[in-house]
This record gives sequence, structure tokens and C-alpha cells, in this order.
Amino acid sequence: MVTSATRHPLDPDPVRATKASAVFGLGLLSVVTGPFLGGAIPATLALLLARQSHRELVAADGFLLGAKRLRNGVRLAWTGIVLSIATLVVLAILGLLAYARGRGTDFDPLVN
Repeated sequence: MVTSATRHPLDPDPVRATKASAVFGLGLLSVVTGPFLGGAIPATLALLLARQSHRELVAADGFLLGAKRLRNGVRLAWTGIVLSIATLVVLAILGLLAYARGRGTDFDPLVN
């Protein structure tokens, strides 16, 4: 933390980056809705917004706070994408099993 004695008087006060908070919120929403296949949409938005937020954090030279929230939001977004993909795979397997069960050949009981 920079003390007031070493700061230049014209330096702005550090503020929390609102985009980093939005990335975290969208990442959290993607984890919650990931098992219902809706998590891919907020996760994609979070990852797109994270790129912009990261550029702003670097350009702000320490006067924007929120790098930890940004990292956690990106992790949550990827988790939401993985949950959506896992749900899609499980549904595909269940669909194939249901299709295979209904497609059996009926033979006469006397056929060996």
C-alpha cells in the first residue's frame, strides 16, 4: 500500500475496476447455470470482458484494483464452460442409450 507521504498529490486514488467485478459476477452466474447448458453464454461474455478488463488494469498502472477478482472470474467462467460441456456429453450418452434401447430387433421366440 502506498502511503500519502510517497504519493504525488496529483495522483488519482486507486479505485476498484467495475469490469473486473462484472467478470466475477458473470463467472459466478456461469457456474450456477452451467449444468443447465446456459452457463456457456455468461462464461463467454465473462471471457470477452476479461480481456478488456486486463488491458485496462495494465494501462492504469496500479490505480485500478481488482486483479484477484478478475482471475477468479476467469476461473469461474472456465468452470462454467466445463460444466456445460460435461452436461452436453452426459445428455448425448443418455440419448444414444435411449436410441439403442428402442432400436432392437424383435425375433420370433422360436428363433435361436
